[in-house]
Amino acid sequence: MKKKIGLLVLLVVLAGVGKYVYDMNINHNFETITEGKVYKSGVIPPDEIEEYVKKYKIKSIVDLRFPGTGDLVNNPEIPAELTAEKEAIAKIPGVNYYNNGSDQVPKQENLDTFFKIMDNPANYPVLIHCYHGVGRAEMYSALYRIEYEGMDRDEARTSTRVLTKWSSFDLGKPKGDYLHNYKSRKDKETK
Repeated sequence: MKKKIGLLVLLVVLAGVGKYVYDMNINHNFETITEGKVYKSGVIPPDEIEEYVKKYKIKSIVDLRFPGTGDLVNNPEIPAELTAEKEAIAKIPGVNYYNNGSDQVPKQENLDTFFKIMDNPANYPVLIHCYHGVGRAEMYSALYRIEYEGMDRDEARTSTRVLTKWSSFDLGKPKGDYLHNYKSRKDKETK
């Protein structure tokens, strides 16, 4: 019986590791936020971008990376990677590339740029991405859901990932608190 339980645990661990490897290295953390409208991901190699653009009919890519932060864990961007992506996208007819380099918690100028992009119906479907696809891309995906789909801010916060507890989106963490306290543009106008 102990061998069977040990084998089951091993299989579950291997399945989890396999999913992680697939998500991070093969699928680039690509996820549908709203079918046909908004997607999010980590960095997609320049030679694979066109495949995603065609498959999901993406018209605009919002790149949240910016180089030179010195934070090699959260922002390991390299200027040559950003340039290569921008050049690859420029070769795809009808696709807009927007760089909106953002910290993990957005500044107002990032929000202003993001809303200007998202307010334009001609930009859809949109792909929002950062380096890993699990921090800034999820933050801006939650903001999209709040601003454009009327989702409750805590529902948007907790729907950003499978497990919010103990993540950077948990209450008591900067991203979690930011979304929990976020006031939508509509809420600001009514006050």
